[in-house]
Amino acid sequence: MKTVDTCISCGKGLIEKGSVVFPCPVCSEPIGRCNNCREQSTPYTCSKCGFTGP
Repeated sequence: MKTVDTCISCGKGLIEKGSVVFPCPVCSEPIGRCNNCREQSTPYTCSKCGFTGP
């Protein structure tokens, strides 16, 4: 799995507690999400396959 160090939604670094990296459910491309975007359910789109999630 590739390393991801920024949030796919806001571009913020993934250094705070609660940040996660997980595989896209469709294509397994790694997706990084900061705690803030996760808590607010900010939408994201996979750059590889176009999958959109909450």
